[in-house]
Amino acid sequence: MRIHCLENVDKALQFLKEQRVHLENMGSHDIVDGNHRLTLGLIWTIILRFQIQDISVETEDNKEKRSAKDALLLWCQMKTAGYSNVNIRNFSTSWRDGLAFNALIHKHRPDLIDFDKLKKSNAHHNLQNAFNLAEQHLGLTKLLDPEDISVDHPDEKSVITYVVTYYHYFSKMKALKVEGKRIGKVLDNAIETEKMVEKYESLASDLLEWIEQTIIILNNRKFANALLGVQQQLQAFNTYRTVEKPPKFTEKGNLEVLLFTIQSKMRANNQKVYMPREGKLISDINKAWERLEKAEHERELALRTELIRQEKLEQLARRFDRKAAMRETWLSENQRLVSQDNFGFDLQAVEAATKKHEAIETDITAYEERVQAVLSVAKELEVEHYHDIKRITARKDNVIRLWEYLLELLKARRQRLEMNLGLQRVFQEMLYIMDWMDEMKMLLLSQDYGKHLLGVEDLLQKHALVEADIAIQADRVKAVSTNATKYSVNDDGYKPCDPQVIEDRVSHLEFCYQELTQLAAERRARLEESRRLWKFFWEMAEEEGWIREKEQILSSVEHGKDLTGALRLLSQQRALEDEMSGRAGHLKNSIAEGEAMVHADHFAATKIQERIADLQAQWVALERLAAARKKKLEEALALHQFQTDADDVDAWTLDALRIVSSGETGHDEFSTQALVRKHKDAAAEVASYRTVIDLLHEQAGALPEEEAESEEVRGRLVGIEERYREVSELTKLRKQALQDALARYKMFSEANACEVWIDEKEQWLNCMEIPEKLEDLEVVQHRFESLEPEMNNQASRVAVVNQIARQLMHNGHPSEKDIKTQQDKLNNRWSQFRDLVDQKKESLHSALGVQNYHLECNETKSWIKEKTKVIESTQELGNDLTGVMALQRKLTGMERDLAAIEDKLGDLRGEAERLAEEHPDQAKPITGRLAEITAVWEEMKNTLKNREESLGEARKLQQFLRELDDFQSWLSRTQTAIASEDMPNTLTEAEKLMAQHEGIKSEIQNYEEDYQKMRDMGEMVTQGQTDAQYMFLRQRLQALDTGWNELHKMWENRQNLLTQSHAYQLFLRDTKQTEAFLNNQEYVLAHTEMPTTLEGAEAAIKKQEDFMTTMDANEDKINGVVEAGRRLASDGNINAERILERVSSIDDRHKKNREAAVELLMRLKDNRDLQKFLQDCQELSLWINEKMLTAQDLTYDEARNLHSKWLKHQAFMAELQSNKEWLDKIQKDGTLLVSEKPETEAVVKEKLSALHAMWEELESTTQTKAQCLFDANKAELFTQSCADLDKWMGGLEGQIQSDDYGKDLTSVNILLKKQQMLENQVEVRQREVVELQSQVKALGQEVKDTEEVDGRRQLVENKFQDLLEPLRRRRNFLVESREGHQFNRDVEDEILWVQERMAVATSCDHGHNLQTVQLLIKKNQTLQKEVQGHQPRIDDILERSQSLLKDESSNADMICRRLAALQELWRQLMEEAERRHGRLEEAHEAQQYYFDAAEAEAWMSEQELYMMSEEKAKDELSAVTMQKKHQIVEQAVEDYAETVHLLSKTSRGLVADGHPESERISMRQSQVDKLYAGLKDLSEERRGKLDERLRLFQLNREVDDLEQWIAEREVVAGSHELGQDYEHVTMLQERFREFARDTGNIGQERVDSVNRMADELINAGHGDAATVAEWKDGLNEAWADLLELIDTRTQILAASFELHKFYHDGKEILVRIMDKQKKLPEEVGRDQNTVETLQRMHTTFEHDIQALGTQVRQLQDDAVRLQSAYAGDKADDIQRRESEVLEAWRSLLEACDGRRVRLLDTGDKFRFFSMVRDLMLWMDDVIRLIEAQENPRDVSSVELLMNNHQGIKAEIDARNDSFTACIELGKALLARKHYASEEIKEKLLQLTDKRKEMIDKWEDRWEWLRLILEVHQFSRDAGVAEAWLLGQEPYLSSREMGQSVDEVEKLIKRHEAFEKSAATWEERFSALERLTTLELLEVRRLQEEEERMRRPPSPEPLVVQQQESQQPSVTQNGLPSDPDSPRVSTPIWSYLFHSE
Repeated sequence: MRIHCLENVDKALQFLKEQRVHLENMGSHDIVDGNHRLTLGLIWTIILRFQIQDISVETEDNKEKRSAKDALLLWCQMKTAGYSNVNIRNFSTSWRDGLAFNALIHKHRPDLIDFDKLKKSNAHHNLQNAFNLAEQHLGLTKLLDPEDISVDHPDEKSVITYVVTYYHYFSKMKALKVEGKRIGKVLDNAIETEKMVEKYESLASDLLEWIEQTIIILNNRKFANALLGVQQQLQAFNTYRTVEKPPKFTEKGNLEVLLFTIQSKMRANNQKVYMPREGKLISDINKAWERLEKAEHERELALRTELIRQEKLEQLARRFDRKAAMRETWLSENQRLVSQDNFGFDLQAVEAATKKHEAIETDITAYEERVQAVLSVAKELEVEHYHDIKRITARKDNVIRLWEYLLELLKARRQRLEMNLGLQRVFQEMLYIMDWMDEMKMLLLSQDYGKHLLGVEDLLQKHALVEADIAIQADRVKAVSTNATKYSVNDDGYKPCDPQVIEDRVSHLEFCYQELTQLAAERRARLEESRRLWKFFWEMAEEEGWIREKEQILSSVEHGKDLTGALRLLSQQRALEDEMSGRAGHLKNSIAEGEAMVHADHFAATKIQERIADLQAQWVALERLAAARKKKLEEALALHQFQTDADDVDAWTLDALRIVSSGETGHDEFSTQALVRKHKDAAAEVASYRTVIDLLHEQAGALPEEEAESEEVRGRLVGIEERYREVSELTKLRKQALQDALARYKMFSEANACEVWIDEKEQWLNCMEIPEKLEDLEVVQHRFESLEPEMNNQASRVAVVNQIARQLMHNGHPSEKDIKTQQDKLNNRWSQFRDLVDQKKESLHSALGVQNYHLECNETKSWIKEKTKVIESTQELGNDLTGVMALQRKLTGMERDLAAIEDKLGDLRGEAERLAEEHPDQAKPITGRLAEITAVWEEMKNTLKNREESLGEARKLQQFLRELDDFQSWLSRTQTAIASEDMPNTLTEAEKLMAQHEGIKSEIQNYEEDYQKMRDMGEMVTQGQTDAQYMFLRQRLQALDTGWNELHKMWENRQNLLTQSHAYQLFLRDTKQTEAFLNNQEYVLAHTEMPTTLEGAEAAIKKQEDFMTTMDANEDKINGVVEAGRRLASDGNINAERILERVSSIDDRHKKNREAAVELLMRLKDNRDLQKFLQDCQELSLWINEKMLTAQDLTYDEARNLHSKWLKHQAFMAELQSNKEWLDKIQKDGTLLVSEKPETEAVVKEKLSALHAMWEELESTTQTKAQCLFDANKAELFTQSCADLDKWMGGLEGQIQSDDYGKDLTSVNILLKKQQMLENQVEVRQREVVELQSQVKALGQEVKDTEEVDGRRQLVENKFQDLLEPLRRRRNFLVESREGHQFNRDVEDEILWVQERMAVATSCDHGHNLQTVQLLIKKNQTLQKEVQGHQPRIDDILERSQSLLKDESSNADMICRRLAALQELWRQLMEEAERRHGRLEEAHEAQQYYFDAAEAEAWMSEQELYMMSEEKAKDELSAVTMQKKHQIVEQAVEDYAETVHLLSKTSRGLVADGHPESERISMRQSQVDKLYAGLKDLSEERRGKLDERLRLFQLNREVDDLEQWIAEREVVAGSHELGQDYEHVTMLQERFREFARDTGNIGQERVDSVNRMADELINAGHGDAATVAEWKDGLNEAWADLLELIDTRTQILAASFELHKFYHDGKEILVRIMDKQKKLPEEVGRDQNTVETLQRMHTTFEHDIQALGTQVRQLQDDAVRLQSAYAGDKADDIQRRESEVLEAWRSLLEACDGRRVRLLDTGDKFRFFSMVRDLMLWMDDVIRLIEAQENPRDVSSVELLMNNHQGIKAEIDARNDSFTACIELGKALLARKHYASEEIKEKLLQLTDKRKEMIDKWEDRWEWLRLILEVHQFSRDAGVAEAWLLGQEPYLSSREMGQSVDEVEKLIKRHEAFEKSAATWEERFSALERLTTLELLEVRRLQEEEERMRRPPSPEPLVVQQQESQQPSVTQNGLPSDPDSPRVSTPIWSYLFHSE
């Protein structure tokens, strides 16, 4: 069973582990599962451990022990030394010739081999001989064959294994010989060994004791603080090294030799080796000796360092003395120089002194560096504790004092010098100002005030400049005065000049400036007055000239002839008025100015008044003229404006009336829209013109009354209103008409367009039949899909038509009936069309459903048959693993396919049921197809079932493979889940991810059993199998093992990462809490205020201390967070940078808060001190006030209580004296407070001054009261006082004479307190004794026996003085006793303290690893800090001892001994602590290096085992995995270089520093370097192997994938499907084109990539280059075949596409031709508009068929090309299709041409009719106009009518072109035999007749007008002649002949004149006598009538005449040929006669 195998192997492995055999990543399952690599490795490990590792050889020269491989090699070399041709250097090539094996045998058994006969060239014989002899005679198994060794590189491990058998055999043989000799020596050696052990124990103890004592002495660092003392100590140390130490070193060496001898003997005797007790080992002695040498080395370094330091200090001291002497001399000289004040008495001298002083300052400033150098030397000596530092400090202070005094003198002299310089500059400035003011006075005293205005202005400007200068000088004077005043201040400071001199100069300067200012003001006043006068006269003259100029303009009589002229004049008038208004203000100002001067009694007041009156009169006249002219101009402007606006309104009204009265509404939608837009603009214009007419009315109302009421104005307004109303009404009517027309046209246009579209689509739908083929159905469906958007568009258009129709009918359109009809028609058509579309669509979908069902049935059936074939093909695979794996690959995907097929069958059943219900006629075929598919499906399932039953045992194998796939799938998913890079952002997320990760761990543990089962099953299946498929399965199992192991590693890595993230989130949580603490602390620290009372201060301090206690409590948390963060960062957390940043931030804030808290506490304590001082002051002031009341109490008038009062007052005074210390204490506290806290100086001084004042007042009051009491009863008081003093002194003597000075410190302190109380009483009594003297003096004035009184006082005083000396001595004794007791206690305490620390400092425990060393270092650092902190205490004791030693008491010797003991202990403690620190530092460095080196070696050893692995990848996946793993390892190795470098650097540093373990460190570092170099070499070698293996697998995969891809593409490229029709072949061609493009792009790229990979491998010399080349050639051949197949199928599909395209195009063109031909209408139009519409539609139709013509021509070209490519039936078919299309095309063209000609004829006909109609209407209008003319009454009216008639003639002539065009059009239509020729001919005759009639009418009217004109002219001339005759008759009837000659002559002349006039009139009478045209016509008529009456009647000529009259003689333009022939009708004659 497997479990038993695992247990057996586990036992073996456990034994190996117990034997300390290192097993790397190996378990029992690896051995049981047959992992060859691990098994072989384990066997080799066992061989190394149990056969090779114990081999050791001792050489004769150095007794060096070697082991394992090197020892075996050395043994072989030693045994074969001297044999010819035998040179053993390794275990590989040195053994190939076999001589080495023979030499080994010959060395130990020369009887077996004749070595000289062996030849090096016969290696095989040599090997065979040695192997046979070893097996036959030595019993050594023949592990090797000659063929295994006789190769280029024999296997090293095999040779070692075999040679080891020789070693063990011969070693055992040698050991048997030696055993007998050993037994005899055992007893002798044992006795000798015991003696040697005892000797060793004794010597070791003595040596160790000496070492420890010496180390203590050497570690003492208490050196003499003087050069001589250090030199003596160094000499003593050299004596130790040369005299004392060498014998001990020799003793140490002898001890090592003795112990080695002991152990060697005991080991040789096979006894238990002697090991000395702990502490006496050689290693302990060596360590102690190392510590000794280290202490010695440190002692030497310390002594030499101290010696150098003392020498430097002496040199520094000498240099300091020299420099200090120089500096003192220089400073003294400069102080003398700076003390002189010889500055001079003028500016130049002071400036020179200033420059000299600056030079002195420069020198002194530069000298500061030298002073600082002296100070730095002194500071350095002080820092180095120079022994004579007090002298140095005193001299340094002297230098500093001199330097500071010099600087003060220099600064004071600079100030004095600056004051002198400033004062002299002020004096100089005063002189400059005085000179300037003298110059200005001369200018201001000038008497020139100007002769005219310009002169005055010039003087004023100059004066303004002068005043500006004066104003500027004011600031200058003020500044000078201010600066001068600074130097005249009366104080105790330095004064550069007499203040009185400065004040005199300043006052004089100010007086001169005030005088100058006054003169300037007076001159300005005089200049201003002069300027006012001249300016007034100038302004008056200017105004007068302007008034005269404007009077001439206003006197003009011109008012404008039109509106423009009136506007121009009025604008000129307004401009003039504006100018006048502007001038009026200016004139008023000028007059006011003049009047002001008059009122001011100006010297020219009379002239000013006259000028003002004259100018005012002129201005009034000018205003009257301006008002009159403005009125006239405004009236004229209003009238002209009204007339102009009225003319404009009339003109606009006529234009608007012409526009809105038009009856044209357009002939189509577009023209109507244009008219609507025009009318809209016109209507807007009409509406906006209403305001113009209203304004016109307003203008008329604004006219003057006589003009506004005139008939002209009122008549024009009435006419304008009437015409405007007419225009408005016509506008509304025309707007409605246009809107109705537009809506109607729009509706009809949209409706017609919709109907045309519906007709076209209905025709297509009616012709369409539902095809049976699926391809045709798809084409039809595509057309239906394109029909949908078109129908949506048309539906919107139909909706628009309905909306328009409803609006029109709602508005009551005139054509409402037609609109309704059109709407109903369109809606019916649209509904029918939609029904038709739905019907066709439903039929199409039904047919598609059936066809798709059949198609899916075929596909499903093919799919099932294909899978059946796949199942049947598995019969050939067999039941072995190969067959099963092949079956698995085929059936894995088949399971999914079978599920999909089953789902597909279910869908087909549902589809079949639905289709059978919808198509009952096809129900049978539908269900039949489904039954076929079901039968095939059942057959496939039976086949699959049979195949499964036939597999048998293979089913289990297949189940295993399926489970293996599932497990690998789970493994991949789990690895993917573990490899997630999601990182938590919160603590909750981190905990959640960790929980999930733990869940994954649980899942992995659950899969552990499945994995073991899988492994067992896999091993069982693959055991003993060599087939490739089984090898592949084995590789899969190995990959599974690798994946399983990697899964665990990945889980561990992920666990580590999540643990770090979780720790980081915990750190963030703690950080937030810490930041909250810090924020709270910052807030508290920022908002703490200083209290104003002592209680508040105490409370604040307590609160602050509590707060700091809280901070201390939180400090552990904060430090914990900081330490945790740093620990995380040092552990390599992934967020180390962020953590360190947060840690540094928290640490900085914490430190700042700690510092702020300490600072705040100090400030609070300072405030408490201040408040305490203030409270003490307040208490003292209260006490003083209280005592003041007592002192002021004077109620002691009664004698009986006078003495008690005196006693009380004495007590009171004693109390005052005792409390004086209270005041002194407060004074002292205040002074101390001010010195420590200068900011409290003001408050403290104020309080102290108040207290002193109160105290002085209290004392004076007390003294006054005492004097009063004493004066009241002096004798009684004196007697009582003496008695009291005697009594007190008696008691005091007893206390002073006591011999008790205390036995210990406590009793001494009690006695001292009592002594203090006695001394206080003595002071009080002393004041009473002094008071007795004053009392004696006072009594001397009242009593007679003064001697007795004075004697008694003297007795008391003497007795008192006798007590003072014993009291002082007793106090001194007590103080000395206290100091002695205190000193003894302190010394005892310090000795105990040092002894406690000495044990720690002298410890020899330096730790054995890094952790213990670090812990000991921390303890030692703590000890050193304690020692340093305790040093002041020791120093204090020493200082106190000096004072005690000065006292020559009996205790001096004891004190010296105690001090010496204390100093010695203290020195030892410091030295031992320092030595221990050095030893621990060295141990720490060494242990740290060993720790790092051990880690590095362990890591590199692990990596080396991995690099030496011979494991090769079995497939690409494992190769990639191994390469990735190696990359990670390689990167880690590269990164580890830094670690190795750091180790090397550390080791070199330790060796360079002379570390005791330098040799060991160097050896350890060389091992690390060698190990790392070998590791890198192994890494590069393994990377190269892995890369080659991976590239080979990648190439293999690429080749296989590409060949399979090419095979799949060849199936498609080799298809023979050419398509059933055009759509099918198009689909095939597009798919294949896409297939070819994808194949070419993707395939070529992949082939090139594979070829490159193959070439790279071949060029690189890959081991499988031949295989790679074969793969490459096969792939290229397959790719070329595929490209050839693709080209062939492309050509075939192109040919099939062209043929089917020709058929499709021919069919489609033919259908389109037929559609177009059917669409040609027969209608030719009802009028011109419809004809034009039809023509446009026909033009569009022709454009459409032009594109069709292009297609027909293309079809012809294709037919020619295809006929040349095809023959037989296909060629005939092509020709037949072409003929059909061409015949239909010719028919369409003929029909199109015929319709176009007919439409043109119809258009020309309607155009001709339109022209005829227009001309006929025009001629009717002309005829009516001719006939409607009125009869003239005179010549002028006749002439007017003739002019109008000529206008009609001109209009007729203008219409000649229209007549010509119309007639030519008619003749052209007749010439081309128009279908309406008769109608056209009739219209043409009507037009000609009408024209002739019109011309005849005009000629008749014209003749009539000429006759009428002649008649009226005759009548006029006859009237004139008759009037002349009547005028001449009186002259002719006169009988006057004259009375004289003159009269006769006059008469004769008159008659001659008459005759001349008569002669002139003769011609007129002759003209009157001639017949007029009318008379001639009448005569001609009469003659014709007579002639007609004379001739007999003849009918024929009449007929002929009538015919001639009916056939008018017309010219080309239609006019009569003889227009001058007069024709006057009878009515004309009747009219003429009637008129006459």
